[in-house]
Amino acid sequence: MDSSDEEEERTFVRVLSEKYNPENFPYGQGVVVLPSPPGSPVKDRLFLPSVLVLNDCGISKAGDRSDIEAFCAHVLELDLAYNQLNNWEEISTIVSSIPHLDFLNLSMNPLSGVQLQPSVADVFSRVRRLVLINTQVSWDTVHTLTQHTPELKELFLCLNGYDSVSESQASCPSLSLLQITGNQLQDWAEVRKFGRLYPSLSTLVLANNSVSSVGDTKETLEGLFPNLRSINLNNSGLSQWEDIERLNFFPKLEDVKAQGIPLLQSYSTQERRSLLLAQLPSVMVLNGSAISDGEREDAERFFIRYYQDCPERELPQRYHALVSKYGHLAPLAEVDLRPRGTVVEVRWGDRVEPVTLRLEQTVGDLKKQLKALLQLPSNGIRLFHIDKEMSSVFGPEELKCGFRALHSYSIQDGDEILVVPKEKNRCSSSDF
Repeated sequence: MDSSDEEEERTFVRVLSEKYNPENFPYGQGVVVLPSPPGSPVKDRLFLPSVLVLNDCGISKAGDRSDIEAFCAHVLELDLAYNQLNNWEEISTIVSSIPHLDFLNLSMNPLSGVQLQPSVADVFSRVRRLVLINTQVSWDTVHTLTQHTPELKELFLCLNGYDSVSESQASCPSLSLLQITGNQLQDWAEVRKFGRLYPSLSTLVLANNSVSSVGDTKETLEGLFPNLRSINLNNSGLSQWEDIERLNFFPKLEDVKAQGIPLLQSYSTQERRSLLLAQLPSVMVLNGSAISDGEREDAERFFIRYYQDCPERELPQRYHALVSKYGHLAPLAEVDLRPRGTVVEVRWGDRVEPVTLRLEQTVGDLKKQLKALLQLPSNGIRLFHIDKEMSSVFGPEELKCGFRALHSYSIQDGDEILVVPKEKNRCSSSDF
């Protein structure tokens, strides 16, 4: 390669030098200041954090291994998303030079059709979190990686166009989280393979696939997914309540996401959550929200009332279990929550009129109402409340404060509102 090609080539080492030189990267927490090795093309020194983010930098090659080793010995996380890495040997050179690497993100690098040879895969052995989103990486390469990463905990394979899952002779028993969002999986037979590939799986994110059913027996799901605690089925193709019921076959499942599925499209928001919750008695978190004991009981009672008028043959299995728990429930009474009017007698001189009040209105509102209703003079009035039961003890109480609500005066049906004109020399309520 001639010198002009080297200058145009965007290597990991060159980008590292450009981004993390002292002029561009100030001192800060977690930053290590390192001198350049003798003869290195890198500037005098670099300020490197333990988390390196080199997104969208055009990187296609590793560069000099000794420079990477010199500057990245302390690095724990490396984000190389949106670059041009299309050769596993170049990636291996970078990874092998970072001895403590825990997290590696290779998303959006063009790795379609590029095979990882087992002979160079050992360099990934320390990686515990691996992100391969939208790389179109093959299942053969995925299996090679998982067979050489004995401590791998989290694997992200979103947007890789998978419509099937190829099996491997060796499983990856360390993996606890698999995120495979936005692929083209439809048949549960493909999902079932994850149980054999990753026997310790506790979190499975299947969102935005077209999986149309949960098609296994209780014994099969217990055997394949003994440790699964969380499953995300958002925007999947589930359309039968039987599939929701089968989620109970996962023995440790406690967190379920099932939004945007065809099954729930015809239900209201309240019906969706209540009917789902009642079908999943062991689940503690539904669609990201924790379930309280009170919410669960309300949902289970709602479930009984929702189905109790259905023919026997249409009743779900869960219905009978909940009837055994709560018994047959009477329909909820319809309650009118509209504000109730209170009827009082309004006395103005010798005139007495029955008037219906809304107790949430204010004293000022009542004065306006009475002026219009009784054609009272516009020059001002005073109002007094006479409690029909306590007037002999306390006497009339003036309604003085214009913004105070009427209910705060404990006005009841049959009480009296006395209206008197406002005079220049104000008289107190003791005059009455």
